[in-house]
Amino acid sequence: MPDGPSISRPTALLIVVAAPSEAAAVRRGMGLEGPARDPVPWQPVPLALGADLLLTGVGKANAAGAVAATLAAGRHGAVIDLGIAGALPAGSGAAAIGTVIFAESSVFADEGVQAQDAFRSLSSMGWGVAPDASDGLAPDQRLAAALRPLASVRGPVATVSTCSGTDALAVEIVRRTGAVAEAMEGAAVLLAAARAGVPAAELRVISNTTGDRARQQWDIAAAMTRLAALAGEVLDAVPTRRPGA
Repeated sequence: MPDGPSISRPTALLIVVAAPSEAAAVRRGMGLEGPARDPVPWQPVPLALGADLLLTGVGKANAAGAVAATLAAGRHGAVIDLGIAGALPAGSGAAAIGTVIFAESSVFADEGVQAQDAFRSLSSMGWGVAPDASDGLAPDQRLAAALRPLASVRGPVATVSTCSGTDALAVEIVRRTGAVAEAMEGAAVLLAAARAGVPAAELRVISNTTGDRARQQWDIAAAMTRLAALAGEVLDAVPTRRPGA
């Protein structure tokens, strides 16, 4: 195990994924393949010594509900949201497919009101959903110290209900969040963990570009291969031990 920042926890690590394909990639990275081990949504399953895998289903509601229900059992002392994401446009171009992104913040990007003149976020109206009344959640700093070295790009990751299938929407998401990528669960996972008092962080692999749907580039297979390798890197970076050990 490499030297570096470590997380001392009396309870297990919970790795959260949204889609069955992501769960399969993580399990493959751990050498755990076969239909008998297919996870059931909202039911954590053992992944490695001191680490469990939780398949939530896609979207904020699934993510928040599954994580909140799982953390209520008191077994898990840290949460990592792991999965694929779409690259948002940046000044020097979008992150390449296969790039690992560490979320310096996980931002609710489309919770609010679309008025005629502009989009108004919940926080701008005094209803921010994060514990600090903002629209975003920062990762736990000890987890961040352990996970940042695994990523080649670091920045906000937008959590959306409507993915950016037009150039205009992709640019707008960047304008109001500063995000480098978008996915559909991260902020909800971090919010559920924060309400439960459990440290959390989000780590993503780019699987596609965003913007005009006809011009998007996709390589799910390459992203899943990278995600499988990343799962092993995460377990090396964040040491685990069994509850009570």
